Amino acid sequence: MTSGNGVMEKLIDYVSKARATELPPDVARKTKHHILDTLAAMISGATLKPGEFALKYAKLQEGGARDAQVVASNLMLPVIPAAVINGMLGHSDETDDSNGSAGFHPGCAILPAALGMAEKEDASGQDVVRAVALGYDIGSRINKALGRDALRARSTLPFSIAGTFGASAAAGILAGLTRLDQYRYLFSYAAQQASGVMTYARDTEHIEKAFIFGGMPARNGVTAATMIQAGFTGVWDVLSGDNNFFLAFTDSTRPANPELLVEDLGSRYEVMLTNMKKYCVGFPIQAAMEALLLNVAEHGYTADDVEAIETRIPKSGAHTVNDREMPDINLQYCFAVALIDGAVSFAAAHDVDRLQKDAAIAALKKRVTLIGDESFGEGNYQATVAVTLKGGKKVSTHASSFRGKSDNPMSTDEVEAKARELIEPVMGSAQTERLIETVRDLDKLEKVRDLRPLIAINK
Repeated sequence: MTSGNGVMEKLIDYVSKARATELPPDVARKTKHHILDTLAAMISGATLKPGEFALKYAKLQEGGARDAQVVASNLMLPVIPAAVINGMLGHSDETDDSNGSAGFHPGCAILPAALGMAEKEDASGQDVVRAVALGYDIGSRINKALGRDALRARSTLPFSIAGTFGASAAAGILAGLTRLDQYRYLFSYAAQQASGVMTYARDTEHIEKAFIFGGMPARNGVTAATMIQAGFTGVWDVLSGDNNFFLAFTDSTRPANPELLVEDLGSRYEVMLTNMKKYCVGFPIQAAMEALLLNVAEHGYTADDVEAIETRIPKSGAHTVNDREMPDINLQYCFAVALIDGAVSFAAAHDVDRLQKDAAIAALKKRVTLIGDESFGEGNYQATVAVTLKGGKKVSTHASSFRGKSDNPMSTDEVEAKARELIEPVMGSAQTERLIETVRDLDKLEKVRDLRPLIAINK
């Protein structure tokens, strides 16, 4: 039996072979960069309020199978709750990666599902690298097939939709599925769990956001994989026919393009199109921060020299980061910190007291104007920073990209330096270095369970 549009056949043919298919060296290397970056987000995220709540929730899940390590803790849990907790840790704040063209945060959803299933099934590091790369491919493509902007226009959360499909693909190939019909059912269970609404911007403490961006899709993926592992059957082709998945999430004014789900599989790797955040702040601030720091470096001024700053970024990004309650998504605050400190550290980007009580920060924030510029277009992450210095001199810098963006990727040394800053305060320098070295050669690790002591805190 075949499907009505042929997409399911192409999808499961590719997915079912992914675990045994070698990745190009540059793809494998960048996948390991994103694995390390996501682990760093999880570990640093454990120190923030969403992470603290996630770890509190983890303690309620103790007593079952010891399938998977909860990162930055001494807890071992069944694979499904472990995926929830680790997913929430991965998006406790804004340090994790982002695929702008697909409109979601891949790492926080996909790595927890892949890591948990790999531990449960005693898989290798190479298996995890290939599963994570596959998750990025499938998650990104489902949003592109549905239309990222169309999802947002209908108040449907693209982050959780893509995360669920990506996590399901990654967990599925690690679950030991051997028959093509099992992959059909895997994606049917993924489709049934796909959900989420665009209310996340109202979450002023990032707790629900951590769940719907990371914890929920990671849970969905592992749930789908383990149900099929247990012998569950389902709908033969959820992607075509009456009342199919694409019809549920689109309409006649913005129809889906199912072929985009399988377009260029095996030649266009979405991990190569995924951005990494050099600065531990919200994604819309990245290009603006790059422009500001380049401007300071070129013209050599200090915070005391600044009369006013006008910053232009895309309109939706400006809405997201305009003088928000949380410091790491408050552009005015991040600019003030950068001018005073010369950089934006992880600690400074999460210092709520400094945002609320520091007089010097407050005075500088008032001099920063943020404008959402429609001419930049949505999804075009660029920024212009125009600074007026005391005495009237005006200096301006435009950043059409930023370090870490897919077209300007960070080097291995830069990725590891960022990870070191995030992990070392939690794990200490010796454990941090061992973890970095192990992930650097993750595809040579025979058992991913050997990562457990490197991502755990034994206290």
